[in-house]
Amino acid sequence: MYLADNGPTPKVIRAYDVVDDGTRITNSRVVVTCDPGVIADGFRCDIDGNLWCGWGPGENLDGVMVFNRDGKRIGRIALPERAANLCFGGRDRNRLFMAAGHSLYSLFVRTQGVAGR
Repeated sequence: MYLADNGPTPKVIRAYDVVDDGTRITNSRVVVTCDPGVIADGFRCDIDGNLWCGWGPGENLDGVMVFNRDGKRIGRIALPERAANLCFGGRDRNRLFMAAGHSLYSLFVRTQGVAGR
């Protein structure tokens, strides 16, 4: 499970292990430390275990950041505003929908989102 912890400075994204048939979380750890002033918001995982995260505000920061399992930044989708939430959709779950303050964006990507239950 991932949690955007926007309380501390700098803001972080924490990961937890979900155990006991989904009734408890354990092993809290920081996987991403945000850039100064950035808010990490709505995120989704792809089938390769990468974390796609709404990111911003800030020049050259607004949009979506993509992190691998180790929290290393491996990609960015630049938008003219901060993406507040996102999801994978479409027939093949390879279309990323990004909701921002004033607009809705979509983009076909070269992976698929993890299927929901």
